[in-house]
Amino acid sequence: MAEWGIAFLSASISVLFDRMASPEVADFMLGRKQTEKLSRKLKTAMRSVNAVLADAEEKQLTDPLVKDWVDDLKDVLFDAEDILEEIATEALQRKLDAESSTTVEKALDCISNTFLDTFVNEVEPKMEEVLDRLEDLTKQKDCMGLKVGVGGKQHPEQVLTSYVSESDTFGRNEDKKKIIDLLLSSDESGNERCVIAIVGMGGIGKTTLAQLAYNDSRVEQAKFNLKIWFCVSEEFVVPNVMKSIIDQSATSSASYTEDPEKLQAILKENLTGKKFLLVLDDVWSEKSRHQEFLSQLLRYGTQGSKILVTTRNESVALAMKATATHHLKLLSNDDCWSLFEKHAFPDGSSNADPEIKDIGRQIVEKCKGLPLAIKAIGDLLWSESNVERWTNILKSNLWDLHMEGTDILPALRLSYKYLPSFLKRCFAYCSIFPKDYILKKGQLVLLWMAEGFLQQSEIETMEEVGNRYFDALVSRSLFQKSLGAYESGFVMHDLVHDLANFVTGQFGFMRLKGDNSKEIGRMTRYLSYFHGNFEKNIEEDLYKAKQLRTFLVISFEWKEIKMLRAQCLKVLSLSGRIRQLTELFDSIGKMKHLRYLHVSNSVIKELPNSICMLYNLQTLKLSIGRFERLPRDMWKLKHLRYLDVYNPSLKELPNSICMLCNLQTLKLSMCVELERLPRDMWKLINLRHLEFDYTCKLKEMPIQMGRLKCLQTLSKFIVNKHDNGSSNIGELGNLINLRGKLLIGQLQNVRSAKDALDARLKDKRLEELVLEWNPSKQVRGISESQRGVLENLQSHEKLKSLTIQSYDGRGFPDWIGHISLPSLCYLALKDCPEVDSFPEGRLPSNLKQIVIRRCEKLIANWKKGCDHLQILPSLEWLEIERGSENVESFPGRLLLPTTLTNLRIYNFGNLKSLDKEGFQHLTSLVHLEIFQSPKLKYMPEEGFPASLRFLIIWGCGSVFTQKLKRKEGDEWLKVARIPNIYVEGHHIQGVERFPDRFSPYEPRPYEYEY
Repeated sequence: MAEWGIAFLSASISVLFDRMASPEVADFMLGRKQTEKLSRKLKTAMRSVNAVLADAEEKQLTDPLVKDWVDDLKDVLFDAEDILEEIATEALQRKLDAESSTTVEKALDCISNTFLDTFVNEVEPKMEEVLDRLEDLTKQKDCMGLKVGVGGKQHPEQVLTSYVSESDTFGRNEDKKKIIDLLLSSDESGNERCVIAIVGMGGIGKTTLAQLAYNDSRVEQAKFNLKIWFCVSEEFVVPNVMKSIIDQSATSSASYTEDPEKLQAILKENLTGKKFLLVLDDVWSEKSRHQEFLSQLLRYGTQGSKILVTTRNESVALAMKATATHHLKLLSNDDCWSLFEKHAFPDGSSNADPEIKDIGRQIVEKCKGLPLAIKAIGDLLWSESNVERWTNILKSNLWDLHMEGTDILPALRLSYKYLPSFLKRCFAYCSIFPKDYILKKGQLVLLWMAEGFLQQSEIETMEEVGNRYFDALVSRSLFQKSLGAYESGFVMHDLVHDLANFVTGQFGFMRLKGDNSKEIGRMTRYLSYFHGNFEKNIEEDLYKAKQLRTFLVISFEWKEIKMLRAQCLKVLSLSGRIRQLTELFDSIGKMKHLRYLHVSNSVIKELPNSICMLYNLQTLKLSIGRFERLPRDMWKLKHLRYLDVYNPSLKELPNSICMLCNLQTLKLSMCVELERLPRDMWKLINLRHLEFDYTCKLKEMPIQMGRLKCLQTLSKFIVNKHDNGSSNIGELGNLINLRGKLLIGQLQNVRSAKDALDARLKDKRLEELVLEWNPSKQVRGISESQRGVLENLQSHEKLKSLTIQSYDGRGFPDWIGHISLPSLCYLALKDCPEVDSFPEGRLPSNLKQIVIRRCEKLIANWKKGCDHLQILPSLEWLEIERGSENVESFPGRLLLPTTLTNLRIYNFGNLKSLDKEGFQHLTSLVHLEIFQSPKLKYMPEEGFPASLRFLIIWGCGSVFTQKLKRKEGDEWLKVARIPNIYVEGHHIQGVERFPDRFSPYEPRPYEYEY
């Protein structure tokens, strides 16, 4: 598309000029007359075509010859980039070889120079060929009448970073009520099992409406055993729908079988006898077999089961035999303006220039009532005070331009047109991911960086630049937060994805299972495969796409490797079972331009040293098993910035990785055999993130950790008993930029309270802190000294989560209180046997969850030591494990706050009854669990509060639980009105699916990104 491809090209030309001016390329050309001459001619030709790009922007939309010219220009610029990349890589390789050369090897420079001459003789013909093509295109521009300096005025490039609130739904209350009524009612014939459809044009808000209904409290209270959401998009692949239902049904482990009969059997088992709500979003299929599939699902379910379908076409609703169809209409003028106001004016429109408001209303009219269009244009104009800019957008010819074969909204075309040029390539690149694919910010930034899309900055790292780009695309509504139940991230609306796909054109392709419609060719630079067996296609496609730059393969089993002829490849990501991994790595070692390498879900016994020949590598992610160590020559990966290893067999990291001065992130996950980190870690002066989770054998931190002044993330710090060869806790004091999460382990090894003070935790903006002594009683240390250490580990006032474990002190310091930690939401006390009370004074008033495990004295002294829990205004979750032998009744009158929604009581060995006066005032209580209390016999005499919806009893007195299972006896009468009851793992009444037991406040391990 005209201006779209043009801005893409403008960014490409800018990158080329920067690359030609780089020291590596400039030094290579210096003194080589022919090469310098070719370089000058290339610059002249690029300036010539760059001068007419603005005019081509206007003409390409309507003139196919101009569109072909733009595609040819883009292709030759890609080739020019590849040549310059080749030169820069050769220069880097020679520099590294020189650094590692011996005296004898340096005497052989004449041989090296011979190889250099050979390289020059190879490169110069390529430059001549690119120059010929570029000069030919400059001649064609004159024949097509492209003129210099013609086109729309360029505006300053703004990158917005403010996120737009998700609560921007206007004018849909009646629609929401109608859908909820349909979900909760039977059809005209009295059948409660049926298909309901929401029909409306693209961008009108069908998915949003379905989400509003799906998450509404009335639907939550309708006692659906299962709620399942699946986005279908163009291809209705029944096995994929079946797998998603199985994964979300949670009554059986997810199956990865491809056998349709096995999938059907598991599906039937998971749905039979259950009332379910299934949402199928964005359905296009009108095939009868898909309607039969939906009917079969409904037959499995009980009365009240519903399938909600969203679609653009009423014919789909008819084909699916929807018993009720809701046609979603355009927004009213007032609702359109309210939505636009929220996205265009930071403080509302009341203080805006009247002229701008008038133009804004005219722009809103052109959006024709479509929420997606209004949000895109509003975000484009956010904070804009230039009347001329508003006028240009109002009068743009893109509003009225009709384009054959596309449904791309004019507002989205405009939003893309006015994107800064450096964002356009980042946005277009996302077309190689499937619709509704969950985009992870960190992952995408690494891919953009590998492709060279991020501009260099003197004040920001490349990762920070990429994060800013990502935020800018979010602020334009081109990315939006995912509302998926299982994975957080961002998605592109399907119409936005269509825009990205159109922009990329024939330069990027994405294949899904069963899709062979697109023809891969020489111009293809970005290629991805998702969820399918494409082994034959891959071999053929890679043969054609010799200039490929990105190659992604996700969820795939590879029997034989016949690939990787693409020597220009910069990004390679292979996720799936690969049987010939050693051969693959031998092939990868020759890909000298590779910057991003990710291999996962496979096994290899030894990583070949050839991987260390990838001199340009910036990102290395290995989620593969069996190998015990990384190659010895890791130091050669001078450009490596991100190293991520997930491997239970890894025993050793070579000290050579400490020479990677550009390394910014080191992640070690599930490296359970790893005992120590390299001794010279302090040399990684640019390291910002050091994360090692589930490394249970790690015994100490290497020396001089305090010299890592750039460190922002440190997941764990282990205090060693002796200083020889390791860091003491005082090294933390120098890590002034630490934030996020931190676990400090083996605190019994801190020699004095003063050493703990040297850690200066109070100065670090940590949000989650775990303080952990050794759980073994033989090595815990002296109680009094532990109190002093804890006293001096006071954290920053912004701390949100605090866990204290295996602490033998007799009390808690006062800093664990509402004055010092006003933001604390989560407090966990585990294995603190000597503590008998909370700190004097009130606990932080913002606390939402308290966990107390194996603190016998504290629980025995509950009425006195914990008496002020009742006045905590925000407490919602309370979990108590292993009560004192003296506790026979719990919790006691008015000892818990009325705000409590979840109460969990575990391992109370002598608990006989639940206090008759301890529950009635808990008017917010929803969820009660009682585990491993074998002497429990009696429920509260007064029963439970009316708010209680879930009662779970496990491991309690056998006679007592048997009566509950049989629904008989006095104790059953006390609980019979509770909607959902589970006893000893058996569903007694209510929904069959076990409720989510994970607190939203409890800290979780670091997320391991794909």
